[in-house]
Amino acid sequence: MPGKLFVGNLSFNVVEADLDTLCANLNIKTASVKVMRDMELGRSRGFGFIELAPETALDTAVQAMNGKELDGRALTVNEARPPKSRDFGGGGQRFGNRPGGGGGGGGRFRGNDSRRKERERPKRPTQELY
Repeated sequence: MPGKLFVGNLSFNVVEADLDTLCANLNIKTASVKVMRDMELGRSRGFGFIELAPETALDTAVQAMNGKELDGRALTVNEARPPKSRDFGGGGQRFGNRPGGGGGGGGRFRGNDSRRKERERPKRPTQELY
């Protein structure tokens, strides 16, 4: 099974081709390279992932790349951990005894309570602030 590397401390200017070139220079065979990008700005978010080819040893690749300089920054390279499972919803119960995803009081059917609580909050007089 191929390994996957997390590459951190990337410059905002780094693209996939830069990481691929670094791996080629270090004789690390890759299956894919992905630099995570900011959707609004289009620049790198400062980290990426490298999926290694099946014949490449994970530990050897980590040792070869960790601390190497790319675009003026020393890379931090580790084995990538699997993503955490995301729980979208409270998982509480709604509508009687039927289990519901997204219950728990903070979901879609919350109403105007949040705005009402804001209005009921006591305000400090202006002179106490200064």
